Amino acid sequence: MLKTIPSILSPELLKILMEMGHGDEIVIGDGNFPAASMNDRVVRLDGHGADEVLKAILQLFPLDTYAENAFLMDTTPGDTVETPIWDVYEATCKNGDPAFNGFSRLERFAFYERSKKAYAIVATGETALYANIILKKGVVV
Repeated sequence: MLKTIPSILSPELLKILMEMGHGDEIVIGDGNFPAASMNDRVVRLDGHGADEVLKAILQLFPLDTYAENAFLMDTTPGDTVETPIWDVYEATCKNGDPAFNGFSRLERFAFYERSKKAYAIVATGETALYANIILKKGVVV
């Protein structure tokens, strides 16, 4: 254990966050997200919700100030499911990093393609639907 580092962040995830450079992206996937088939670098945090993981990551992870820095998987056309988790994420990001400039939404398969190119994926046990998010890393000043 270390002081001031959220205990939800495993040693493996801390290593990944440290390795990432400016512009690298990390995915936080919900419990339905196909993490293992999207990327070779997957950290499992199955017992935790995605917002809990997001809050912990944002305590250490600077968002990019020069580009869009947060992305959501958009709902499938015709799907009438509610997405209250998006409001929760927005509040968490606003409180977590002043560089947060709102979410861009990506169509499902575009989100998958971007996830394949991400530095890593964090697989959570989140049960909310469409609770997948991508963060772009910035620099520490």
